[in-house]
Amino acid sequence: MKTLHDIHTECMAALLKALGPDDAIRFLQIYETGSGDWTKERKTLLEDDPDKIIKSIMARRKKVPTP
Repeated sequence: MKTLHDIHTECMAALLKALGPDDAIRFLQIYETGSGDWTKERKTLLEDDPDKIIKSIMARRKKVPTP
């Protein structure tokens, strides 16, 4: 009897073979269920101040090495 991990592995391999990596990712994004309650979390996740958001993005970009 196959385990759930075995089934998942086989399905991912078939999906990648049939669609290729880019379309397989796009397909999986359609069915991403996520977790949590967006209506409750959005206030803490979204900043009111656009300058804070921009500074945060710029700080993260400085940490990522460019190839």
